[in-house]
Amino acid sequence: MDRKTGRSGLDPRRAVWFAIGFVALLLAALGAVLPLLPTTVFLLVAAFAFARSSDRWHAWLLSHRVFGPLIADWRDHRAIDRRAKILSAASMAAVFGISLALGAGTLVLAVQAVVLGAAAAFVLSRPSPPPR
Repeated sequence: MDRKTGRSGLDPRRAVWFAIGFVALLLAALGAVLPLLPTTVFLLVAAFAFARSSDRWHAWLLSHRVFGPLIADWRDHRAIDRRAKILSAASMAAVFGISLALGAGTLVLAVQAVVLGAAAAFVLSRPSPPPR
């Protein structure tokens, strides 16, 4: 049943948002165990997508023991936990270092430097949440 119209049937937009949320959640879970893949960004994308597609998955994600607090910090305070900020910046630096070590081209390194630098600056400039 469609929660907006009250009619049965699959709304294609909700299906797309759900697919985006599911893929983002998988990437976030991988990021929790792989040091070079970010977790927080994918969690925020998953929460955003599930809020538009599935009340059940959105509620599950917000109540998750590990992921829920990160999302709540962003939703309530536009804040990122200090540990998540450090891991995120370190992962970005590691990706750039690996590209450098593998001999990536100058253009690739320049684009990475700009994009990763801007992303790191954004993440590090966010406040830390108040103590729980």
